[in-house]
Amino acid sequence: MTRNQARGFSLIELMIAVAIVGILGAVAYPMYTDQVRKGRRAEARTALMNLLQQQERYMTQRNVYAAFGAGTPGALPFKATSADTLAASSHVLGAQACQPIGTVNPTLSDCVEVFAQPKAGYNDAEVTMLAIDTQGRRRCTGSNTTKCWK
Repeated sequence: MTRNQARGFSLIELMIAVAIVGILGAVAYPMYTDQVRKGRRAEARTALMNLLQQQERYMTQRNVYAAFGAGTPGALPFKATSADTLAASSHVLGAQACQPIGTVNPTLSDCVEVFAQPKAGYNDAEVTMLAIDTQGRRRCTGSNTTKCWK
């Protein structure tokens, strides 16, 4: 074997390959995390619709909606999330009396609003809370509320 028949990569070729992989990673990672956030929001919307149906069943049996804080359904007969377990879910759910309508403050006998907030560790600055009430009104908070119900 002569010196001109050297096998393998030179250091320059290896550095070019590493730079290309780094550029691809820098482009792909933000897109990946955005898709993960979209999936978590879709899970939260599904869980809200499920909880709203459970609230309607509760209303027909007890003639009042049930309120509970985020992540604390307690002894109420509601599933906590659409995920298999609360630990696997990305959002916590809660229920409260509806927001005021003009000068009218609805009670839990009239209307309930269910809401989802990201759990600690699943920070989503664009959408910090999703909510829907029994009247069909949707609400959300965050820095980019156009992404709430999409």
